[in-house]
Amino acid sequence: MSHHSGYYLLGAFALGVAVAAAYNKHRDTQRHTLIDVDANRHLKQQQKLISKLAKINDLDTLQKSLVQFENSLEKGAGTIKEGIEGCIGDTPLIKIKSLSEYTGCDILVKAEFLNGAGNSPKDRVALSIIEMAEEKGLLIPHSGDTIYEGTVGSTGISLAAICRARGYKAHICMPNDMAIEKSDLLLKLGAEVERVRPAPIVDQNQFVNLARKRAEEHTASPDKPGRGLFADQFETEANWRAHFTGTGPEIYEQTGGLLDAFVSGAGTGGTISGVALFLKSKLPDVKIVLADPPGSGLYNRVKFGVMFDSKEREGTRRRHQVDTIVEGIGINRVTHNFDVGRELIDDAIRVNDQQAIDMAQWLVEHDGIFVGSSSAVNCVAATKLAKTLGPGHRIVTLLCDSGARHLSKFWKHTEPVGGAENDVSLEKILDA
Repeated sequence: MSHHSGYYLLGAFALGVAVAAAYNKHRDTQRHTLIDVDANRHLKQQQKLISKLAKINDLDTLQKSLVQFENSLEKGAGTIKEGIEGCIGDTPLIKIKSLSEYTGCDILVKAEFLNGAGNSPKDRVALSIIEMAEEKGLLIPHSGDTIYEGTVGSTGISLAAICRARGYKAHICMPNDMAIEKSDLLLKLGAEVERVRPAPIVDQNQFVNLARKRAEEHTASPDKPGRGLFADQFETEANWRAHFTGTGPEIYEQTGGLLDAFVSGAGTGGTISGVALFLKSKLPDVKIVLADPPGSGLYNRVKFGVMFDSKEREGTRRRHQVDTIVEGIGINRVTHNFDVGRELIDDAIRVNDQQAIDMAQWLVEHDGIFVGSSSAVNCVAATKLAKTLGPGHRIVTLLCDSGARHLSKFWKHTEPVGGAENDVSLEKILDA
């Protein structure tokens, strides 16, 4: 046997084994015909490559072809997602150049607005709630089963989209002072929407309490098909677990375990608790910092152990004691989801409306990033923390949703974007 023939036989044998193994593994992990067809197509491509290799007599050419074949195997049969739910999670981690250059730290943001169903981190929660209910036999597709939720917008949008994808209906109760484009979007997604007056949680007509009531009424009604399920995003275990098993591990992997702090606002509290529980289990010294808007009592809970000060008292008068245009974060009670990780939160940073507005405009002006109010709050807090920690640190926060959902309220208060002469400096933003 010639020297070349020996290499050929060795290479061809290895390739045959590799193709068979790759294909069998792929078949074992895929469930649907469309993906199986794609796998068959990929297998045929590999078989053609082997046929070509059989005709190669030159050793150098054979070695190059083996490298090409290895690269082909690594690519596999593609990355086809299974439905819109397959587009949830694995969002990119992005370095915000302007904030990083200003602070000397890596300011990294998890682009949660790129989740594919409702375009926010609430996609993770909504999917987790639905899957948990399905596992318990509480939901049956196309039976008229309806999910009810009280939300300021993002969770409702995620639920509405995923419900449509899985054969359920959605009924959303929300305060009537939220940006109108949120309820408009919910209606376009086929959800029923009830906009109600803002009220404290002690009021039975508060939007969360009303959603629970509507779910009970649905289940009890002989005239409505299916059952009503109250999603209960503020208290359900599915919330923080979605971030403990998804967002937290993704951040850890994407940073290579090299990060000094995680910053996040809290509405239900599921994001900050779930991420904190995971990151602290891997990196005990990582700092978990709450970003909190005006009118919320969580800042005081973290800093001083109480839920109110001279301007804020839990469960009184209205939803926010201090008017704020920030939506999606800030609350005047401790939810189960927040309480799960509360002891792991090391510090809190208060961010006012003007700082959030100016930061949102700064991100567009200098980075081309267009986000909503909670994302702007997160970025102000992350930048403040970076200045406190000093250069050389790495801080991760979230970009929750697009500014397109905040045009009529939050973005209404901003100046025109386009390099205005009175462009606010980051120093002024942080000191406002």
